[in-house]
Amino acid sequence: MSDVGRTRAGPRAGPRAATSAATSAVASVAASAVTSAVASVAASAVAAAVAEAHRNEWAFVLAATVHVAGDVDTAEEAVQDAYASALATWGARGIPDRPGAWLTVAARRRALDIRRRAATAARALPKLVEPDDAALGMPGLEDDAIDGIRDDRLRLIFTCCHPALALDAQVALTLRLLCGLSTAEVARAFLVPEPTMAARITRAKKKIQGAHIPYREPPVSELPERIDGVLSVVYLIYTTGHTAPSGANLMRRDLAERGHELARMLRTLLPENRDVAGLLALVLLTDARRNARLDGERELVLLADQDRSVWDRAAIDEGIALVRESLRVRRPGGGQSRFALMAAIAAVHDEAASWNETDWGEILGLYDMLIDIWTSPVVRLNRAIALGFARGFAVGLAELDELGADPQLARYPYLAAARADFLVRLGRRADARIAYEEALVLTDNETERAFLQARLDASSIEPR
Repeated sequence: MSDVGRTRAGPRAGPRAATSAATSAVASVAASAVTSAVASVAASAVAAAVAEAHRNEWAFVLAATVHVAGDVDTAEEAVQDAYASALATWGARGIPDRPGAWLTVAARRRALDIRRRAATAARALPKLVEPDDAALGMPGLEDDAIDGIRDDRLRLIFTCCHPALALDAQVALTLRLLCGLSTAEVARAFLVPEPTMAARITRAKKKIQGAHIPYREPPVSELPERIDGVLSVVYLIYTTGHTAPSGANLMRRDLAERGHELARMLRTLLPENRDVAGLLALVLLTDARRNARLDGERELVLLADQDRSVWDRAAIDEGIALVRESLRVRRPGGGQSRFALMAAIAAVHDEAASWNETDWGEILGLYDMLIDIWTSPVVRLNRAIALGFARGFAVGLAELDELGADPQLARYPYLAAARADFLVRLGRRADARIAYEEALVLTDNETERAFLQARLDASSIEPR
């Protein structure tokens, strides 16, 4: 046999050599798999840490960066860059002990870099704030001295909710800047196209610059009125999530949670303010019932029929303590906080062992106090319902009928639904069916529509 032939044939590998090669290959594959798995776990941990920091620290980081950047757009760009940098840096160097502080330093550095690169243009643009000389130099950032970074979230809150801005713009800016929602997420929250919401947010930012709305906390003389405006925006965000105006789901948990988080943030920033305590109490006492609002078939369950054993007792206890705190001190001028009074009404419901044990007399008295300071048509509607349960359905129905002449309630579905309920209780089923049909026409939430349709069908069945 030729040498070539012998080379092709080669020596046959023995069993031991073959086993060793196979073991080596398996070990290599296993090591590669372990390395890949470890890298995947590490990447997942970093992504989770960044996501948590985005949810918990966004407002703090952005507010601190606006103070340095000079305008909201530059601050937003810098903060977004900081979060993107965290994904890469934390994977290589490890997740910092204080993610929010790391992100704040990174964002402020980036903001200064943006300003330096566009110094000529920046001097020609109107500024939201003018940083002081120390801020421009930022000596503390060079050695990561982060403990002195101020909490500017109150400045940001009051800027987003400035009365010079339209209410829809205040809500959009609050969700975008304080909650960190993307423009697309804000648009989905309020069922408008993304370009429409983008334009709304852009107009609001331009209004802040053009009208020279200051990036500061209001003076003491303006504080009560300005805080009330902020609380109204936060409560609107919560209530829009608690019962969605339209769509297939009863609730928008994302919005309700954002409202809850904002109320708690305000409580942290303004711990002595009784209005803030009242708002947080109202949110807690209302949200405590969320797990009982739908049954196993995802159908609406009214308060009267809810399983109270699944209510969140810890939230109720915290809410009741805040109600007592809020009612203890009257607002300037001697009145009570409207949020504290609404929370007190919610507390009466939450403390009742059953629907039949609800103290309607106390609820009616609280509504009377609320109307003295806030003549909202919806409050008057709720008072009429309480009046019906406290003094008789005929009395309550008469009050509801009077409210029907209010143009602000002309297309409010809960007025028609309340009338239908009282009419059924009074045995006037034909009139109740008309009222239920009206409520159905005015209701866009599909869960509520299904409930009203079931009530309409039931009202068509004559009792034996």
